[in-house]
Parts: sequence; structure tokens; C-alpha cells
Amino acid sequence: MTSRLDVIRVPVLSDNYSWLVHDEESGETMVVDPGEAQPLLDAAAARGWTITQVWNTHWHPDHVGGNAEIVAATGATVTGPEAERAKIGHLDHGVGEGDTIALGTHRAAVLAVPGHTAGHIAFHFAQDRAVFTGDTLFAMGCGRLFEGDAAQMLANMRRFAAMPGETRVYCGHEYTQSNGRFALVAEPDNDAIRARMIAVDAARAAGSATVPTTIALECATNPFLRAADAETLAARRKAKDEFRG
Repeated sequence: MTSRLDVIRVPVLSDNYSWLVHDEESGETMVVDPGEAQPLLDAAAARGWTITQVWNTHWHPDHVGGNAEIVAATGATVTGPEAERAKIGHLDHGVGEGDTIALGTHRAAVLAVPGHTAGHIAFHFAQDRAVFTGDTLFAMGCGRLFEGDAAQMLANMRRFAAMPGETRVYCGHEYTQSNGRFALVAEPDNDAIRARMIAVDAARAAGSATVPTTIALECATNPFLRAADAETLAARRKAKDEFRG
């Protein structure tokens, strides 16, 4: 593949990240999970880009709240989970497991990854070694099980773990520091987690972001991706929900 896929992290709301993605060859630009519109419109304009597509991973308002304003400003088309069509405004193209969608010359496989929401999807650019995971896989964490169960989330984690280690993971929130504090409790003998937290704490103290991450780093330090079975993941998820460290 000759054209470059440029991915820009855009902070929105309190701790969300939306992603501005540009295909150099075609000039197409899309956004993943616009929690609000203006920061993304500004980031695109600053680069001379025009947003042509919006991709949503799930229906939660902090991931779709900017859809209407972006569509009104740019005429962009909106793609998201068909299973959540009734909850996503301005959805033009509903997709699910096995579908493929494109940004210029770059193609992404749609992965069904239920658990956080029943119809949650992820976008995997295999050739570009990139995956947009929404609120399913986080740096050292996973999404809360609002509409699914631990068995579903474990299946998601195993799908992600099977990707090449250099695959970049673009998730929806800056949760790494709190996730890492829990990870230290979940796996107290994991030296990789301790080493990673030194870097994470330094980054956050400097006001820097900690994502994207990589599949290799998550395989070494993420207690949910590393869970041996659904029971272990369920116990860790319940403990994390109650964690105040």
C-alpha cells in the first residue's frame, strides 16, 4: 500500500478521544466516534482537510454526539453498527461482522465486539496495522459490561490479542492511569505493568496522552486481555468497577 493513513488524536468532552483519519492519496477524511463536533471540524480545517465520513463504534452519546453537527457542516456520511441503528442519529450505512468499509484506498474489516453495548463494533485496518476499538479494548483495560457479559468480552480480547503485536490500538478514552493502578493490584508480580506505569505517570504529569497503545504492549500489561477465562475476566471487571485506587 503506497498511500499513508494519517491518524490524529482529538480530545473531546472530559476524557474522550475522537480520531481524525486522513487518506493522503484520495484526500478523504473521516472521524471515529465524534463525541462533539467543533474540535474535529477545527482540527480538520487546520490541516486543510474536509471530513467526508463519520464512523461510530457504538451508540453512547459521548461517541455519537457530534454526528449531527458534522453532517450539517460537511455533508459527511455516517457508518455505524446496524444493530444499534435506532440509537444512532444520522446513520446512513449500517454495518456488522464480516463487512468491509473503506477510506480511500484503505480498507477496514468490521468486527462485532459486543459487551460494552450489545451492538458494539471495531474497525480493523489490517494492512495499516491499526484498530479502532471504541470502548472495548483500552490501554490496560476493557469497557464496562453494560449490555453484555464476560464471555463476550473475553472473546473480544482474544480477537485483539491475535492481531500482530505492532498493531496500533486507538481507543475512546484516556483511562490508562486508573486502569494501570488497578492492573498493579490484579497482577502484582507483573514487572511489565510496573515499568509501564512509570512512563504513564510521567506522561500524565506532563499533560501528555497515553494512547494509542499497541497489541504487544496490551498482551504484556492488560489484565483483561491476559485473563485466562471468562470467570477471571468477570472477577477482574467487577473488582475494577469497585476499585478506588
